[in-house]
Amino acid sequence: MSFALIKTDSASHARRGRLVTRHGIVETPIFMPVGTQGTVKAMAPDELRAVGAQIILANTYHLFLRPGPDVINHFGGLHRFMGWHHPILTDSGGFQVFSLSKLRRITEDGVHFNNHIDGSPCFLSPEISMEIQTALGSDIAMAFDECPPYPCELEYASVSLDRTLRWAQRCRTWGTDQPEKTRPLVFGIVQGAIYRDLREKSARTLVEMDFDGYAIGGVSVGEPEPEMMRAIDHSVPFLPAERPRYAMGLGTPSQIVEMVARGIDMFDCVLPTRLARNGTAFTRFGTLNLKNNPYRLDERPIEEECACATCRTFTRGYIRHLIKAQEILGLRLITMHNLYFYLDLTRQIRNSLDNGTFPRFRERFVADYIKHEAT
Repeated sequence: MSFALIKTDSASHARRGRLVTRHGIVETPIFMPVGTQGTVKAMAPDELRAVGAQIILANTYHLFLRPGPDVINHFGGLHRFMGWHHPILTDSGGFQVFSLSKLRRITEDGVHFNNHIDGSPCFLSPEISMEIQTALGSDIAMAFDECPPYPCELEYASVSLDRTLRWAQRCRTWGTDQPEKTRPLVFGIVQGAIYRDLREKSARTLVEMDFDGYAIGGVSVGEPEPEMMRAIDHSVPFLPAERPRYAMGLGTPSQIVEMVARGIDMFDCVLPTRLARNGTAFTRFGTLNLKNNPYRLDERPIEEECACATCRTFTRGYIRHLIKAQEILGLRLITMHNLYFYLDLTRQIRNSLDNGTFPRFRERFVADYIKHEAT
């Protein structure tokens, strides 16, 4: 399992890379569809491959609660359980615990919380999170961390970061004691809220621990976009070029392009599937709310130059009818298109890096997307 840089962009920090995992090769930059509960909503595994998915994300917290690691282990691991035989990255559960702020109690040992399904008491620690992710058969496991809220006072952010770094060392220690045959790649997570010094401290300390890759967390938690970008800018310079970099939970298409330019290799986001369920489709000229009346007689596909199965076959008018009639096919068709759009965007980014045309692609794409979104 390894990561290799293939090419870099001379006008920015964008990188073209290749990540080798136990279940296959991932070409970067790449978008990872979110399969929180062992499924990408509305999509079967063969459909994910058809839209260009190389790697997907699953969530430790949700799978820990239901169906439970014992059930998944009975079926031979998560890959076999869900019929996806390609790389899987698992979140540590830290972000979900963050979202349960009213139901949790954080200690040095870990986090005590009441689960959201039946309210029963649960406990997650760095070691337990790593054990669950390994039992799932994860290719890339995330270190257990606390994701501080926005806004967050400096004093709390500093205390939280110090604890997260101690947890990261426990994850790293746990991983080094495991047999190489079953040990996943382990990524450390840079935290530090909006504070530049804390971000630098976090990144430098994690690099000393020598993780297999590095994620930037604590972004897209309600902060304005400029703060989000600053968090990336205050983290990336201290991360090693020879390891993959992952921006967690991000973002819109234009944000992805801008973060590639800042040196990020991997992304995940629920927007393509979540907005699809609300009737919203992504295009290179912004989003379309297909529930709106103007699309009732629209004979065009969602995007005229799109090669996805939805756009090759169906009209906006038909998809609007399905959404208004609450037919499941409607949200499936938009989900397929949106995931194809995100994955094709990262494919185009990779091609532009291969061809040395990324600066021109970045300028044109971001300008078109933002201009039309603003109108």
